[in-house]
Amino acid sequence: MPAAESRDARPAERSAAAACGDGARGPRVYNWAAAKPPTNIIFDPDPPTHHRWVMARRSLSDPGELAYYLAYAPVGVEIAELARVAGSRWVSEECFQAAKNQCGLDEYEVRRYVGWYRHITLAMLAHAFLTVLAAPAQDTAKGAAETTPPASSPSPWQRSAYTQYQLGDEE
Repeated sequence: MPAAESRDARPAERSAAAACGDGARGPRVYNWAAAKPPTNIIFDPDPPTHHRWVMARRSLSDPGELAYYLAYAPVGVEIAELARVAGSRWVSEECFQAAKNQCGLDEYEVRRYVGWYRHITLAMLAHAFLTVLAAPAQDTAKGAAETTPPASSPSPWQRSAYTQYQLGDEE
């Protein structure tokens, strides 16, 4: 049964408004509902330590906007914690987008798995290296007004030059 049908068939076991992290315009707050999906009976005398959850996220500004998540979490976890973990998806997406823009993660034309594996490994290693290099610059800039380059620049070299400028390596 699709999640959209099951939300009408069974009331939410837990629901609350919770923030799932900070966005560009402040905290991202949504209405969250979580319910345990029906499972097969497992003949185990020990009580379960984790449960599966189907989560529904509804926008406060547009109640028709729904998103669904599957979660596997410890028994006593709160819905706010589930919402926080679900919101961490955006951090991963931003990381991959930065790797695509700065290191060419998405620019591969290979014919075999070995070539693809080498390219992806090298691009991810380069992104990790750039992240480590940029970390001290972020620490020294705390408290001061920070300026950032545009999210998409026409050339990866402009972003690299900006990073070097921030680190004080300009010539």
